[in-house]
This record gives sequence, structure tokens and C-alpha cells, in this order.
Amino acid sequence: MMNKLKTVLKVLLVILVVIQFIRPKANNSYDNSNLITNKFETPDNVMKSLQTSCFDCHSNGTVYPWYSKVQPVAWWLDDHINEGKREVNFSEFASYSPRRQFKKFTEIINQIKENEMPLSSYTLIHQDAKLAQDQKDAIIQWAKSCQEKMKLEYPIDSLQKKKG
Repeated sequence: MMNKLKTVLKVLLVILVVIQFIRPKANNSYDNSNLITNKFETPDNVMKSLQTSCFDCHSNGTVYPWYSKVQPVAWWLDDHINEGKREVNFSEFASYSPRRQFKKFTEIINQIKENEMPLSSYTLIHQDAKLAQDQKDAIIQWAKSCQEKMKLEYPIDSLQKKKG
């Protein structure tokens, strides 16, 4: 019985060592040609909050922590980042259609109001990513003002899906 346990532990150790060499591609493209700020004026305080609390998962420029070098954590982080970028990618935001941009601002407002973003699993380790109420208010106000500017530029029916 003890020999089987040792064999299993050795196999697990070999697997753990081997998977360290299988790494996902880093999310660190710094092409800012479609960055949200290219289309929407963003106050410095809002941009700082977005960079600190959102950009690691919602942009093309993740700042990786030390533990991202350890597998299988790197795979988990990569999946998290890809999922976040599918929801909204601030590095690609200016390339979205106006309707999608308008919808994403609504989602940002709702996520912040409902304390769903940033994720608690992220702020557990990244304490500086926790948003204070004044930061939340600033992001919400900014997103609403962006929507108001869009309403002046585009017909409302082009920004929202028709109900019914």
C-alpha cells in the first residue's frame, strides 16, 4: 500500500513539474489604438480607478502577479482574463459599435452599483483594487455622462434594442 502511495506521489510530482513548462500566452499587447480614452473623455481619477481595479482582466495589458508563474494558477488566471475581456475590453472599446458601447456603459454602471465588480476573489489579493464609494460614484457618473454624449451623437433607437 505504501509503495502505491509513493508511486502516485512521484507521478503527481512529475506532472506538476512538466506542466510548469506549458504556459498560456501573456496578455500584454500595448496597442492602445482602440483604448476607451481615444473615444470617451475620461477624468484622471476614473482612469486611475479603471487601471487599478479593472484593467488586469478587462484590457490587453495585464500586470501579472508573481503567482502567475505557477501552474495551474496561470491557466486559471488566463481563463479569468479571457472571460473578462469577452465581457468588456477597455483596450478595444473604441472599436465596438455604438450600440455595444452604450450597452457596456449600462453594464458597467450596474456592475459597480451591485458591487459585482471588481470580483471579491480579485480584491482579496489586490487590496488596492477595492473601490471606495467616491470611486464608484465617479465611475458611474462618468459612464452615465458618456451615454448622454452618445445620445446627442446617435439616434436613441440605434443605441438600444427595441423592446417588444
